[in-house]
Amino acid sequence: MTSQTTANTPTPDQIRRAPKVLLHDHLDGGLRPGTIVELARENVPHSPEGVGSAPITQLPDTDPEKLGVWFREAADSGSLERYLETFSHTVGVMQTRDALVRVAAECAEDLAGDGVVYAEVRYAPEQHLEGGLSLEEVVEAVNEGFREGERRARENGSRIRVGALLTAMRHAARALEIAELANRYRDLGVVGFDIAGAEAGYPPTRHLDAFEYLKRENNHFTIHAGEAFGLPSIWQALQWCGADRLGHGVRIIDDIQVHEDGRVELGRLASYVRDKRIPLELCPSSNLQTGAAASYAEHPIGLLRRLHFRATVNTDNRLMSHTSMSREFEHLVEAFGYTLDDMQWFSVNAMKSAFIPFDERLAMINDVVKPGYAELKSEWLFRQAAPTSGSADSEG
Repeated sequence: MTSQTTANTPTPDQIRRAPKVLLHDHLDGGLRPGTIVELARENVPHSPEGVGSAPITQLPDTDPEKLGVWFREAADSGSLERYLETFSHTVGVMQTRDALVRVAAECAEDLAGDGVVYAEVRYAPEQHLEGGLSLEEVVEAVNEGFREGERRARENGSRIRVGALLTAMRHAARALEIAELANRYRDLGVVGFDIAGAEAGYPPTRHLDAFEYLKRENNHFTIHAGEAFGLPSIWQALQWCGADRLGHGVRIIDDIQVHEDGRVELGRLASYVRDKRIPLELCPSSNLQTGAAASYAEHPIGLLRRLHFRATVNTDNRLMSHTSMSREFEHLVEAFGYTLDDMQWFSVNAMKSAFIPFDERLAMINDVVKPGYAELKSEWLFRQAAPTSGSADSEG
């Protein structure tokens, strides 16, 4: 699958420095534990009863390190109740303009520090209204934070571009309203639309009016599909709603049969997804937590990469999964022996699938992503070419 030898396994430092592209990351799933504690403490005088916030007394722990461990353990517990509780704490402290600006800025800063050069970060504006903000004020605060984070990254010697995806909750009835909001801000930092939430019982077809509106407006959207629910969710997202990308989409593996002799047979839906180059926003660590795979080595991404699906690597919720783009790739390198060529393949796939204009995507690929990987590969070549002590004499 790769042009390099297995000896060219990227080091953790190279993985971190490699230019990475992220399409599926939730703003409320990536807060710094210390920020949660500080924002919760700030909310106490203003919201002693906990309305619209997560007071410090309601947090599972006020020590940032221990709180981070609690988030990971709650997400790993297998308990839906505990998993949802994690988001009640993060969303709870994101109810003011200043909090949203801070969280968004730190998100961009953290991603840039991890070598991410382009990211699309999603959040649901309707979940941040309990402090009195309007939908528009939420969007403008988050956009301001992303720009501030980009500026800080430049000052620290990194470069990142962040676009926002506005998410509607599939169990609610505000999808069209949020779609219209995404369209109003499409040239002001918002690059697309998404729906998220429980798939079972809440099919994407419930929100057809939003998707029809976005298609009429020639706007982009992705749909959470094929994560907890199976092929019908993917089929509806594509054939009824017209999604540009599949949020997760990992269950497309259910339409692929691997025979004992090694032959691989694709069903009609899997063939369609591959033939149409529909991007899959795969999130390995998150998928392990939700039971889509038992281990990284058994994750469908290995087969999907081998079959040349438009697979991308993503983080989903960095806090809950205790992950980053670098950690995701470290797991995949260990599980599948991936090299820098594979990392570049995933990164180019993601950049091709981004919701910014074609010429800008092309420039990012040719001027940022490919040169970045070429430089890392040259490090390996020079390291391999360096003679060892006494080698010249022994060959003489």
